[in-house]
Formats: sequence, structure tokens, C-alpha cells
Amino acid sequence: MEQKTSPTPKNLDSLTPRQIVEELDRYVIGQRDAKRMVAIALRNRWRRQQLSPELRDEIVPKNIIMIGPTGVGKTEISRRVSKLADAPFIKVEASKFTEVGYVGRDVESLIRDLTDLSINMVKTAYLEKVQKKAEDMAEERVLDMLLPPSPPSSTLETNEESAEAPPQQKQDQQESTRSKLRLQLREGKLDNRMVEIEIKERGGLPVGIISNIGGMEDLEHNLRDMLGGMMPGKKKNRRMKVSEALKFMAQEEAQKLIDMEEVTKEAITRTEQSGIVFLDEIDKIAGREKNAGPDISREGVQRDLLPIVEGSTVNTKHGPVKTDHILFIAAGAFHVAKPSDLIPELQGRFPIRVELEPLTKDDLIRILTEPRNALVKQYHALLSTEGIALEFTKDGIEEIAATAVQVNERTENIGARRLFTIVERLLEDVSFEAQDLQKKEVVINAQYVRDHLQSIVKDEDLSRFIL
Repeated sequence: MEQKTSPTPKNLDSLTPRQIVEELDRYVIGQRDAKRMVAIALRNRWRRQQLSPELRDEIVPKNIIMIGPTGVGKTEISRRVSKLADAPFIKVEASKFTEVGYVGRDVESLIRDLTDLSINMVKTAYLEKVQKKAEDMAEERVLDMLLPPSPPSSTLETNEESAEAPPQQKQDQQESTRSKLRLQLREGKLDNRMVEIEIKERGGLPVGIISNIGGMEDLEHNLRDMLGGMMPGKKKNRRMKVSEALKFMAQEEAQKLIDMEEVTKEAITRTEQSGIVFLDEIDKIAGREKNAGPDISREGVQRDLLPIVEGSTVNTKHGPVKTDHILFIAAGAFHVAKPSDLIPELQGRFPIRVELEPLTKDDLIRILTEPRNALVKQYHALLSTEGIALEFTKDGIEEIAATAVQVNERTENIGARRLFTIVERLLEDVSFEAQDLQKKEVVINAQYVRDHLQSIVKDEDLSRFIL
């Protein structure tokens, strides 16, 4: 099998689980076990697609529960995998859902949101395919505005006028002038000229007619789409620059060129076969209340969630969507509750469990420097826009990591997210005074870190608020 150093979603079929883990290593430090489990789940999707239709439908995804404190990489692993697979991905907090019969979001809304996301992904891909043709059509429309085509020759035209300017000559002059305008348009010489175009305003329901009622946002969106065609919007003329008109018309023409039925069909298939739902904070709904009363039951939310994870059909505004083969990845800190506190039926739908390790000082040092989006690289690039040459020394990075570990131990352990608060506090003066600094080279060493953070770290009460 061909090895590729920088895989993309297009060659996902050729990626082995080992290569998927290597790709994740470029963005997430450590957590080898979690990466392996997610890589296997992703590869199993490809394996399933190679089977006969009869057997393919019998194989269900092996959903995963990630157990670990906040800030250790649970969400980042899932997000990076979805990008690698070019799959519809949605992250939701389980605690935002409420039991049927109470005001709040129902669990089916996450599948509707996932389908909407898939529609947008597929539509964007289709728009990119027709973009060049749409731009050419927009160019012709703008040229028609700048140089309206000559009216067809009239049979009442006199012989003298015909002799004065033959129709063929007029057409040649028109084409010549149009060619010159097209060249000027492409060179940007006409960008600031004003043109008047007709815009259609979309019809629909008045804003807020339903959404004031809790939990009815989805109903309002569906009604807007359903009644939008029945209540056509008004047309109005708007003046804009040629450069703006080209972009606006290109979007209009691209929308006309794509087949929305085909987009919807492909998007629903992609949602059903490769969708990924990341259920965060699932430990917040773990528990089985023994007391009866009007309070919203956490167990009730679990029971509402069960058929979605188990496999059911959810009606969306784009059509029915089956959830049988959507991959669900749940995550939670499980400080108080345990995975065994979930109802047995839901536990059985998450057969794979993986524990993520708390981050050590060495992990934080690697997080600061190794990933493509490392924090040190981000701040170096940000401040370089102001002409500041920011340099982090080895001992400076070690001191930042040590400070993060110390504050995490004393206060709440928020994992790698603590690095954001510390580095932001550390560079506060440089960021604020960047334009006025005489010395454009700033070295962040261990002494610099101690000087700027020592007083805050020592004062435990103050560090709770600032770090």
C-alpha cells in the first residue's frame, strides 16, 4: 500500500490505523490508546464499505466512551479524525438536552444539526466544481449591464440607414467594444464603476414568531423553508461596485447550476454512513434518580438518547435520516459519576471504553512546541505582524509548563487549557505595547516567566481568578 507523508481526506481509503494515528500525532500529544481506538473505528468504516450489501447492513459502529479530565485532548482527537475523514462532525454537550415533555432541546435535534452540516459540506463541494462556470456567466451579465446588446435589426429600417451602417459592421463593432470591456474587467480597471442590479428578498415568517416559545427553534426553521416558496420575496434594485456585483452574481449563478436534490441525497447518505457525533459531558447525565417528582430526570435524557444511538429514523426538513451507522463518541471526566452509572441499555451501546491520561509536565512542554498549531508558534506569528521577534528559550518553555502543572494542582485541573491562560497573562504587556516597544526582540526565558507570574502563583486566592 502506498505510503503518503501528508494524507488528505481524498486518500483516506489508503490510510491504515497506524497512519491515522501518525496523522493525529501531528496535532494531539500523547493519548496513544484513545488514538488507536478512534483509528480502528475509522478504518472499520472503510472495511464495512468493502463488504456485500447484506453483510454491510448487519455491522454496526463500535461507539466509544473517552474517560478523562478536561483539557487532555478528547474533543481534539474526534475533531481531527472528522477532518481527516472529511466526515460530517458535530459536538454537543449531553447536559443541554432535556427529557421529552420539558422545555429545552430534544435529542433528535443533534441529528437534524448534523444533517444540516452535511448539506452545507456537500453544497460547498458542488459550488466549488461550478465556480469557474458561474464566474464566466457573472462576467457576461456585468458586460450586458455595461454595454447592453444592440436591438435586432428592424424590417422598417430604411435603405439609407442600412447603407450607412450594415448590420454585420454594427455587430463587429459591438463585439470589439465588448472584448475591450472584458479585458478591462479582468484587469480590474472597472472595479469601482457603479452598476444597478436586481435583488430578490427572501419571503417567510416574521422573525421570532415562534422562537419565543422554548424549544421551538427547529419548528420555526422548518416553517420558514416550507413557506418560503409560497411567500415569494420582494424585488429591489441596489447599486454596487462592479467588483461586488461580480461576486454577488457568481454566487447567484452557482446556486442555479447545482442540483439541490442531488446535493440533499448525497448529504443524507454521507450523514448516515460517515457522520460522527461527539457527545461531551455525558457524565453529567449519568445517574438514576430514585426520587419521584417534577425535576428533569437525567435517566429520562438517557432513555431519549438511547434510540438515537441504538439506531432509528429521524425526520429532518431534508428527509428521513437513519442513525444506525453514525459513529457516536462520548466523553466525560467522570469525577463523581462512573460509566456504570449510565443505564445498562446505553452502556451496551458504547462497548469501547478508553481512559485518557492526565497531562504531565513533559506532555505540556511538547504541547507548547510540537503540534502544527502549537501555542508558541501561534504567538510568534501573531506578534510578528507588529514587527516583534518573539523567542521562547528551552528553560522558558519548561518554566511555563511547570507553572501550569503547579496551578492545575492547586486549583482546578483544566489540562492543556491552562497553558492558554498562562501564556496570555505572560505576554499581556508585550501584546498591549507592541507598537510602542523600542526593543523589537523579546526573549521569554525562565527568569522572565518567574518575574511576570511569581506573585500571582504564590497568591493562591489571586491565581484562582487570574490563572
